[in-house]
Amino acid sequence: MITQNKRLIGIVFFITLLLLVPLLVMQFTDQVNWSLSDFIVAGFLLLTTGLACEFVLRKVKKMNYQIAICLVILTLFILVWIELAVGIFGTPISGN
Repeated sequence: MITQNKRLIGIVFFITLLLLVPLLVMQFTDQVNWSLSDFIVAGFLLLTTGLACEFVLRKVKKMNYQIAICLVILTLFILVWIELAVGIFGTPISGN
């Protein structure tokens, strides 16, 4: 149980580090211009993805299934992130 809690803490720590990157870059350049809502959406997407993969790792016993399901989750995350950033599918939530 302690190892599982360490993984949760690791997920939250890693997400925090990832969100610090654009925050720090914004201090030095105008190329990155994130608003508070951008950080909230990014944090939500990252946390949801991390927790979903953690859930799969805890509940699914076969490693092959764990890998396959986590790859599907990561693929969905990447597709949503790309759609929000540049709008490759042209949905109403696209970023362009």
